[in-house]
Amino acid sequence: MSPWVWWAGGAVVALMLALSRRPLSALCQMGVRSGLGLVFLWLFQGVGTLLGVQLGVNLLNGLVLGVLGLPGFALLLMAQWAGR
Repeated sequence: MSPWVWWAGGAVVALMLALSRRPLSALCQMGVRSGLGLVFLWLFQGVGTLLGVQLGVNLLNGLVLGVLGLPGFALLLMAQWAGR
């Protein structure tokens, strides 16, 4: 093979790594934040029963907390309140 093919292949690989680094780091960050959201929901179960609020500890609620943070928690509380 000619050296130009190797250089072009290397450039394509470098470009793909540069483009995929940012989405992969954002995906990993969202995974960590969702995991922390699940831990928060698990800890909130004890206090929530005293307050009369029951939020399930599941992946959807964890993702909402991971993506939206504190406003997501308020959204989950309002959705639970509206569902009564």
